[in-house]
Amino acid sequence: MTDRIEKRSVTIRGHRTSVSLEAPFWEALKEKAAAEGRSLGSLIAEVDEAADGNLSSALRLHVVTWLRARLEG
Repeated sequence: MTDRIEKRSVTIRGHRTSVSLEAPFWEALKEKAAAEGRSLGSLIAEVDEAADGNLSSALRLHVVTWLRARLEG
């Protein structure tokens, strides 16, 4: 079963853009931001700053890396 893609508008360093991710990725990003006591927007901006290419792909990889670290730790 494939989750539907959710397209959301976000502001990164004062510029509006849209990001398309499946619902489980949005939920994981919100969970990580909350665990770190910060906004989802600041987390997305941090990932965007380090990204070398597509932001949606960078966010998916960020979530996978974070979840793997939680499983291993």
